[in-house]
Amino acid sequence: MSYAAKNEVEKSIIGRRSIKAFKTDPVDVEELIELLNVAKWAPNHKLTEPWRFQLYTSNGKEQFVQAYIDSQPKTGGEVPERVYRKADYFRNIPLHLVVIMPEDPRQRRWDEDYGAVSTMIQNFQLAAWERGIGMIWRSNDWIYDPVFREGIGVKPGEKVVATLMIGYPKHIPEPQDRTDIRELLTIIDN
Repeated sequence: MSYAAKNEVEKSIIGRRSIKAFKTDPVDVEELIELLNVAKWAPNHKLTEPWRFQLYTSNGKEQFVQAYIDSQPKTGGEVPERVYRKADYFRNIPLHLVVIMPEDPRQRRWDEDYGAVSTMIQNFQLAAWERGIGMIWRSNDWIYDPVFREGIGVKPGEKVVATLMIGYPKHIPEPQDRTDIRELLTIIDN
């Protein structure tokens, strides 16, 4: 059973897609900053704003791409061809935004911060989608690799929550079915 959206917010939530194929047209950095200024209104406990960002654009993307290449396992001392193919794919994406949060040692604070950052990212995705800008939220294995982290300047005590690959969609995927919440909901009424 699908849900019929009743207002613009609902339509935006249901209509947004993760984009993997991007046009090479540049995305204006100032527009991206505007969108992040909208997204920052995410709920976050005690207004800690537990996020920071690194935006890779133009020639700056090479630092991101090289950190990715350097973090990949070698085969017989050589970087596998698939790594170079992925690196070329990354180079052709207009923007890469790395979202980073502090790793608070207190579990409750860590959980609250992660929830806030995730909510901010969703706000950002939805606001960007409304302007025709698509993205995909990646959390690949290599974001945990010390070589990648050092290569992009992530400090000890910080977590890379996401690498957002951003641009104008070349292709918008069809929606995939979602499970009706009635199948996942337990109602306790006594």
